[in-house]
Amino acid sequence: MNVDFIDALEQLEREKGIDKDTLLEAIEAALISGYKRNFNSAPNVRVEIGRETGEVRVFARKQVVEEPSDTRLEISLDAAMDLNPVYQVGDVVEIEITPRDFGRIAAQTAKQVVTQRIREAERSIVYNRYVDREEDIVSGIVQRQDARMTYVDLGETEAVLPLQEQMSNDDFRPGDRLKAYITRVERTTKGPQVVLSRTHPGLLKRLFEMEVPEIFDGIVEIKAVTREAGNRSKIAVHSRNPEVDPIGACVGARGMRVQAVVNELHGERVDIVKWSEDPQEFVANALSPAKVVDVQIFEEDKVARTVVPDHQLSLAIGKEGQNARLAAKLTGWKIDIKSETQAAELGMFGRLTTEMDDEDGIKLSDDWLTEP
Repeated sequence: MNVDFIDALEQLEREKGIDKDTLLEAIEAALISGYKRNFNSAPNVRVEIGRETGEVRVFARKQVVEEPSDTRLEISLDAAMDLNPVYQVGDVVEIEITPRDFGRIAAQTAKQVVTQRIREAERSIVYNRYVDREEDIVSGIVQRQDARMTYVDLGETEAVLPLQEQMSNDDFRPGDRLKAYITRVERTTKGPQVVLSRTHPGLLKRLFEMEVPEIFDGIVEIKAVTREAGNRSKIAVHSRNPEVDPIGACVGARGMRVQAVVNELHGERVDIVKWSEDPQEFVANALSPAKVVDVQIFEEDKVARTVVPDHQLSLAIGKEGQNARLAAKLTGWKIDIKSETQAAELGMFGRLTTEMDDEDGIKLSDDWLTEP
């Protein structure tokens, strides 16, 4: 190795951020192992690389004793004083033993170490870049698939999209472009692994942030999100500016903004509702598109009893209870839904059935009591 090698390390330091001295120390440590392996040396050698010249030198380290028992590890006091009269018993003498052909071994070892460190540095850069993007959205291209994963090229690294994190209506082919949510970034022996999700509620939130400038600017705030990925989702929004309609901002002109989100989610239906501090109003909004006639709140049981027009009962409940279930998750309230006819027959809101609960005299209807 020579001055050109040192110059190359300095360039690596500038371009990759790999400290030159740290790299040289790693090469020296690797050369010690290489020397012992190739020259059957005792474990008391030191390798030194000139920081300016790149010259490689090997030294045997021996302890000064009166009478050496192992000449590989020890040197007599007389022999040490022949080298330098200042040596005393207990000192360590270094004697240069650089082999004639050690330069070839040094060059091969240096190449391996530098290559490994460059790979580690690049992996570290990728890890640091993506670990800061956890809970963010990324765009990538599908590379391949197997029974458990879809592998997505993000440009700098390959991410994995587990099968259970894919939506029921996702049908990707190699070359397809997709957007996904980063759930976590892990260090592995093969480098950083970025794990993606298409079912996480955070994906819906980030998509709206991308499509709606008012959300990005903080004028409109997403208060809650719930999804049954691939089928239907609900999002509650609130405007910090009374002059800005949060639902209109999210829908966009002719529905273009929300349609862009729906297209990315392959047709998943998105209900946008207005958030409110008043739980009665919020529960009523959450059951959209059904119109709610009345809501009664029971704080202790965290129950909201709602009445809807007769012809909208099935709409409020939704297919297989989906609308009511999503509304309950969105609001955090158990929601009991009755039609106006049912409510009248049951004497609502005084009580819902003639059966009484031991604690508060109320027996909740078990027809459509939906828990969050």
